[in-house]
Amino acid sequence: MGNEPQHFLPEIEGQDGPQPGPSWANPRWPLVDGADPSGAMDPTAMKLAVEQAVAGAGAKAGKPVDQASIAEAANDSIRAMMLVRTYRVRGHLAANLDPLGLHKQDIPADLTPEYHGFTGAALDKPVYLGGTLGFEWASVRELVATLRANYCGNVGLEYMHIADVEERRFLQERIEGKDKVITFTPEGKKAILAAVIRGEEYEKFLGRKYVGTKRFGLDGGESMIPALEAVIKYGGSLGVREIVYGMAHRGRLNVLANVMAKPYRVIFHEFSGGSANPEDVGGSGDVKYHLGTSTDREFDGIKVHMSLVPNPSHLEAVNPVVLGKVRAQQAMHDDLSKHEKVLPVLLHGDAAFAGQGVVWECLGLSGVRGYNTGGCLHFVINNQIGFTTSPQFARSSPYPSDVAKGVQAPILHVNGDDPEAVTFACKLAIEYRQKFKRDIVIDMWCYRRFGHNEGDEPSFTQPLMYEKIRAHPRVSEIYAKRLEAEGVIDGDAANHMRTDFVGLLEQEFEAGKSYKANEADWFAGRWSGLHKPADPETARRNVDTAISPKLMESLGRTLTTVPEGLTVHKTLQRVLDARKEMFASGTGFDWATAEALAFGSLVTEGFGVRLSGQDSGRGTFSQRHAIWVDQKTERKYIPLTTLPHGKFEVYDSVLSEFGVLGFEYGFALADPKTLVIWEAQFGDFANGAQIMIDQFIASGEAKWLRANGLVMLLPHGFEGQGPEHSSARLERFLQLCANDNIQVCNITSPANYFHVLRRQMLRPFRKPLIIMTPKSLLRHPMAKSDAIRFSDESHFKRILSDKTEIADTKVRRLVLCSGKVAYDLMEKRDAAKLGDVSIVRLEQLYPFPGEPLAVRLKRMTNLQEVVWCQEEPKNNGAWFFVESRIEDALIAAGHKGMRPRYAGREAAASPATGFAARHLAQQEALVADALGITPSKN
Repeated sequence: MGNEPQHFLPEIEGQDGPQPGPSWANPRWPLVDGADPSGAMDPTAMKLAVEQAVAGAGAKAGKPVDQASIAEAANDSIRAMMLVRTYRVRGHLAANLDPLGLHKQDIPADLTPEYHGFTGAALDKPVYLGGTLGFEWASVRELVATLRANYCGNVGLEYMHIADVEERRFLQERIEGKDKVITFTPEGKKAILAAVIRGEEYEKFLGRKYVGTKRFGLDGGESMIPALEAVIKYGGSLGVREIVYGMAHRGRLNVLANVMAKPYRVIFHEFSGGSANPEDVGGSGDVKYHLGTSTDREFDGIKVHMSLVPNPSHLEAVNPVVLGKVRAQQAMHDDLSKHEKVLPVLLHGDAAFAGQGVVWECLGLSGVRGYNTGGCLHFVINNQIGFTTSPQFARSSPYPSDVAKGVQAPILHVNGDDPEAVTFACKLAIEYRQKFKRDIVIDMWCYRRFGHNEGDEPSFTQPLMYEKIRAHPRVSEIYAKRLEAEGVIDGDAANHMRTDFVGLLEQEFEAGKSYKANEADWFAGRWSGLHKPADPETARRNVDTAISPKLMESLGRTLTTVPEGLTVHKTLQRVLDARKEMFASGTGFDWATAEALAFGSLVTEGFGVRLSGQDSGRGTFSQRHAIWVDQKTERKYIPLTTLPHGKFEVYDSVLSEFGVLGFEYGFALADPKTLVIWEAQFGDFANGAQIMIDQFIASGEAKWLRANGLVMLLPHGFEGQGPEHSSARLERFLQLCANDNIQVCNITSPANYFHVLRRQMLRPFRKPLIIMTPKSLLRHPMAKSDAIRFSDESHFKRILSDKTEIADTKVRRLVLCSGKVAYDLMEKRDAAKLGDVSIVRLEQLYPFPGEPLAVRLKRMTNLQEVVWCQEEPKNNGAWFFVESRIEDALIAAGHKGMRPRYAGREAAASPATGFAARHLAQQEALVADALGITPSKN
């Protein structure tokens, strides 16, 4: 962007500056194969090169060379280069990947020299290769031997789907050539063996000590342990200072102990039924193979901080959370331009990587501005089986990793019985990621020695596979014999390693019996100064959220001033003119302007604001206009980024709910100083992220003692537009409410919306906030606020009074409601001139405002009837949630025996009707019922 201010954005740049883009956007993308040194040369160029080489060789030998010889040599070279290219593209198909030997495949015909026309004496005839694989000249026999060693050994590389020349060249330089063999020093080999033994013996120790307990062991995939240590070691040497891991349950306990260095005694203590946290911390806890941890490890004097994000059994659900957390950490480390310091590592199962759609959603985020983390290292534990499902029934592609080709990620397939090969693959992967800032996949073929969990009998469904597994030696036995044959260790070394490690585990097991858990750390680091909230029912949880008139005036100028040289859309100019009038008159502030004031004031006070969603820049309903697009150049101007102190970000996300909501949850998990907001295009789009809502947002704090301040904006309201996009399924969120876990609001006032957003950051605690945001109320003439409501009214109102003042003692019928229907009720009540009916809005449904509601009810001494009115069908909306709570408030107010009555749509399978006339009739009927009047006849 040069010297251009950050708030003035060309179309192709992100708000955090230019970032390493995906390779397919690279201008070096070759247009023809002849420009690509990693593929076969263009035949014409190859022929010319061969002519020069053959002629030069002949002249050097003092022999004339005729044109027929040159043509033959050129033809040989071209065919040889096609053979090279075929190995580069398809050599992995002949690699030795399956430790069990169940996946047998003959060498594909096009990988044989005969397929390319080399037979008999031609196999030993020198062919000009021009430096390919390090050969100037080589026989085809020698060439094929080298290609098979490079591409068909225990590592098979898929990379020719990558468009970028430099990336392909990088990978070729590290695997191609007769001298390219995987090598480790004797000490390195011993360290790898020791790590494998720790992985194996740890699993066996748990199996002996906790018979019948589920542990989802790594048995059969222990080569992952030294490989992940290599990521830490080599990553540290290449600039990584923090690694965030995400994984499901398979091998999690092993990673916690042997990679994350969580003390064995703590894990044994938890296995024995002890709490991971003292009782006064609270929370429900979770099974040990869902828990996370954080620690520091040091290699070669370089310290790397690591954290393993907790997650439920929804296998790949943690992936976007990790990526969002990494993005936040990169922002805090000032690492968004280089993406060098913070690394995401995701560990997958083969069936889940192929089968779970959120895997693709996360891959799709990898090159998108605002979500790019500079590449993720994916490690697939390929057990060649799901729970009980074999690969041929679990996917339609040859490999579980094939989905990664969609973002042109290189894929390293590797035999899990070769720990050196797996470690080499991880070393190459971290080197690639640090250089190109792109995703890369390691697909480790291994096996699952036991069933899905240790109590399962896998032979019910895969008898032949498990017959093989029972007879198959363990990884450490295979590798130890190999090192003995190489002279690296003697015959007793491996047994000594096992004995010493098991002795350590026995000591730790005894120590675990008396272990006392330390205080939980969920309010440490960047969370310092925050704490658990007070009683959810008390007003003391509110804080002063008003802003000064001076700040409001300053923000008004920012939100309405068009910079010189920017040509805005004529309709946007009318919006800005209307906003100028709001600030000039101090009246008529609408929803979008109130929101912008909340964002701007928080940024001015030093907080960050991050808003993302599928159309968040403009707003689904053309209401927000956070980004102004120049109509001549498409330059983007974001007014709120011109404010000092904090940072404002707004991103139009990919068309994803599960992945993006998880990403934003992860961002908020890491950064409580930023107001993180995910906005659904329509409220019902949140359905696509229900796993994230259920497993993380609603229960993450209780299970894992991790607070989160994420805000969800869900457009909600019945305007007669059919069953889709009417309902954000308010009832589902209310059903999840318990133990002060989340906040659910259905707000009707722009000023109240302003205050609830500011309250989210100004309180000394964080809770997820779900807001049913409006659609038609965005421009409704009654849904407006005066300037005084932002500066003099000091806080969010959980209950809003009637816009028509009615003395409490005159009220005989009280209609309680939430959301848009309030304005329908007020209009109809005023038209009917009902002087004893009051409309009171519950702006916050959970935590339920029972105390202030009871205070208000107590003042209504002549109250005869309380009605709950809602637009949603009876089996939807808030009725079943509020009924008993309203009754409790009536009792507390002295109205014993009075119960609320329901007024609303009948129960329905569909959220709303698709017929406009029917909608209007239903709406008229429910409003009339609530008010006790006769419906109008249209």
